[in-house]
Amino acid sequence: MNYRMLIQYDGTRYNGWQRQQSTDNTIQGKIEDVLSRMTGTEVEIHGAGRTDAGVHALGQVANVHLDTSYSVEEIRSYLNTWLPEDIGILSVQEMPPRFHSRLNATAKTYCYRIATDPSLHVFDRKYLYPFTESLDRDAMKRAASYLIGEHDFQSFCARKTKKSTVRRVDSIDFEEFPGELRITYHGNGFLYYMIRIMTGTLLEVGLGKRDADSIPELILARDRSQAGFTVPARGLTLVEVGYE
Repeated sequence: MNYRMLIQYDGTRYNGWQRQQSTDNTIQGKIEDVLSRMTGTEVEIHGAGRTDAGVHALGQVANVHLDTSYSVEEIRSYLNTWLPEDIGILSVQEMPPRFHSRLNATAKTYCYRIATDPSLHVFDRKYLYPFTESLDRDAMKRAASYLIGEHDFQSFCARKTKKSTVRRVDSIDFEEFPGELRITYHGNGFLYYMIRIMTGTLLEVGLGKRDADSIPELILARDRSQAGFTVPARGLTLVEVGYE
């Protein structure tokens, strides 16, 4: 049976989502280890997004094929009993055999949180990037408008790849909270470090180090060295994965 899982995690102490040979400290690895113990066989799960080290998730989706007599609620309960407390399974449901969490995903939403005041934000410190310099929000929003649409985002990708770097960004929304700026990105998919590089570029615009109207030229350059700095992982959260 093919099962879909909705997962939350605090990525602070993990080396990202994807299982690695060099460490067992990944989200995927932790969940696979518990499922393998439950079923008595080796298990492989597929995540919708391969979040990097330190990145969090409110709505990661994964699927796994299991041969088990456990009900979906029993699977969820078993996982939540044996997983570390910073990984939680919100739901488990049966899916058609051909459902694949990554290949069938049509949209993803990420949020980057920035602390904009000198407060230490003690209880949110693991989820905020402290950035207290004055920012021109209007310039940042104008720059962001150029990123919306389908473009080749090679300038915003930290890894050279032979695969297509064309992606579609549907919206970039700015929200102000007391002492915090949130930038939410919604699109059909994102490249390696793409959101963190876009955010760093927008912050440079907000600081006056880069002109907002230079973004189209930056996109056309298809050159990572032309874009802004990469903001830390701690401020980034995978909020939601969309399916048709």
